[in-house]
Amino acid sequence: MELKNKINIFCGHYGSGKTNVAVGVARHIKNQGNSVSVYDLDIVNPYFRTADAKDELEKEGISLIASAFSGSNVDIPLITAENNLIFEKDEYAILDLGGDDRGALALGTFRDKLLKTDYSLFMVVNKFRPETSTIQGVKEIKDEIERIVGLKITGFVNNGNLMNLTDDSVVLDGEQFTIEASKKLGVPYAFTTVKQDLFDSLKDKIDFNKLPQHIAVIMDGNGRWAKEKGKIRIFGHQNGVSAV
Repeated sequence: MELKNKINIFCGHYGSGKTNVAVGVARHIKNQGNSVSVYDLDIVNPYFRTADAKDELEKEGISLIASAFSGSNVDIPLITAENNLIFEKDEYAILDLGGDDRGALALGTFRDKLLKTDYSLFMVVNKFRPETSTIQGVKEIKDEIERIVGLKITGFVNNGNLMNLTDDSVVLDGEQFTIEASKKLGVPYAFTTVKQDLFDSLKDKIDFNKLPQHIAVIMDGNGRWAKEKGKIRIFGHQNGVSAV
């Protein structure tokens, strides 16, 4: 998979797996011998973020720029001055946005600068999430994000999965759905993600040039789910781990 631009932004609905995809793409870039930094711009859910993989990423030579409060119990969304490095450093930049339109608000801070440079804004699609199980649902999420940030989605990424129940048919079903959505909504199909253990069985069925070779799995914090049930966040964290 070759990325067209140095600045690559990943957005999508809550639970679409955009953070997993962002981390996986960063690792793919690094494995190709390129310098890359990941910018955690998730101001909505600081309990399910690229910051959770900070130590692992830095061991691999991938810089992570995130709020100083990341990983703490202080729920203070923050865009730091370090995020200006997105435009200053001569390297690839991977931006991980929060879910939906509210999460995309953070990108508005950089809208004017982005309009003066080349960038890719990918929307990660998981057809097995209720809100994006139909093309109309995908359209509604896409339109919300575009309205908030004032930028157009430049590509759809298929991340169709059912967690540990994902098999070849799930991935291929997700790919077919994403390609159909791409055609009907006029947004280019970018690539499909595949878990490492499914790669060999799928490599002849999916365009290899549009496939990251490494996808990381970062647990969903399930904070909102716990809140809806009247529980504290740690209840959601514990149930998120048990799902896998």
